Amino acid sequence: MALITRGHLLTVSAATLAAAIAGTALTPADAQERKSIRWSTSSVDSYGYKVAAQMVKIAEEALGGEYTITVNPYPSTTGAMKAAMDGTGEIGYTADVGMTQLYESDGGFKNYTPAKGKLVHTWYAYPMESFMAVPAEKASDFKCLKDLSGKPTFFTPAGFMNWLNFQRMYKALGYDFKHVQIDPKTQADALKGGTIAGSVAYTTAGRSLAPYWKETEVRMDVRVVNPCPDEVEKLKAKGLSIATVDSKVFAKDVGVKQIQGVPILFAYNMRADMPEDVVYKLISAFYKNRDALAKVEPGFTPMAKDFVGMQTAGIRANPDIPVHPGLAKFLKEHKAWDDKWKIAKAGS
Repeated sequence: MALITRGHLLTVSAATLAAAIAGTALTPADAQERKSIRWSTSSVDSYGYKVAAQMVKIAEEALGGEYTITVNPYPSTTGAMKAAMDGTGEIGYTADVGMTQLYESDGGFKNYTPAKGKLVHTWYAYPMESFMAVPAEKASDFKCLKDLSGKPTFFTPAGFMNWLNFQRMYKALGYDFKHVQIDPKTQADALKGGTIAGSVAYTTAGRSLAPYWKETEVRMDVRVVNPCPDEVEKLKAKGLSIATVDSKVFAKDVGVKQIQGVPILFAYNMRADMPEDVVYKLISAFYKNRDALAKVEPGFTPMAKDFVGMQTAGIRANPDIPVHPGLAKFLKEHKAWDDKWKIAKAGS
């Protein structure tokens, strides 16, 4: 996420993805007659942007060529969310933690009133796992996350979802969140020079390490700081879960065999005024192509294994937030709808 953090870059081309997706291309309508859908994401070097860019062909074909879809990057995930809610976009890149802050009017959404309407549950795409790392030569100073409380730390770029994720983690633990904003490309220099004591890393679906972190470990050795047992219990008591990530996502030894991260679920959500049939067609197309998507991008593997379960997990993370009618229709067809959930209405 530049969202929520610089995310993992996709390495496949649009042509590769298109070849992997079965189906006959539909003849597009005349360009002047096509409606527009603007897909707001985080920066161009983020995972969120790359995924959206690769999904355009599938989405346009699912809508019968009636829409032209453009991907518009923003400096952060929070910025992408606001673009979709203020009317300069229709789809907004977000995550469960971002949706929580939006509806609680917290963080970047304090005193914020959308010009068009709030995002609602629409499509959950993949998980990420956030964890902490420090310079190897300083590892003996940091045994638990508490040892970094109040220390200058790069929690990924401000406004990214992993940044928000560690905010809620530190809040749950009662720790002092002291963020230092740097260019991720200078992370190794900042760690070596002591500008920051530690830096948050993250993986996509427990498989892919963020690209700028790959650059960092080429230049220096790092060690992962897992939460201590008492911290794990405190996090769980606050409703957060722990995800285990194989340390082999790093090319070098990071001091632990298994990394303990706190997961977040990323989404591309929309306002309630997006027509039900549009959302239903998009979600149905993503569901149909889920296996092909996972073959070209490992981050989609969890979605491919349990597409419906990922949608319900996203809703359950914030059960009081309304669900888009298009997603509700899809879940009802798959016998996964919970009558306790609320279906969103335009203007509500």
